[in-house]
Amino acid sequence: MKIRILDEAQDDLIQGFRFYEGREVGLGAYFLDCLFSDIDSLLLYGGIHQVVYDHHRCLSKRFPFAIYYSVQENIVHVHAVLDCRRNPLWIGKRLKGEG
Repeated sequence: MKIRILDEAQDDLIQGFRFYEGREVGLGAYFLDCLFSDIDSLLLYGGIHQVVYDHHRCLSKRFPFAIYYSVQENIVHVHAVLDCRRNPLWIGKRLKGEG
């Protein structure tokens, strides 16, 4: 299995990095390390997570973020990495391409 992080998800990771790095120097790098570790775990566990908003949702182990992805032909497509504290209506619109 392979992992493909879509541009929108990369932008989400950059925004998360900037947010946490702005709180404390080095925390942004720790955020990325943790989220990439969670994304890498999809090589083994991709497809087993609950489906929310028509995407599988993997919750991060250390940060209040969720990884929304799909699996097609042995490729995990990461569509978004979103803060779980966001309004659920906003998350739903974002994942449907409206937000």
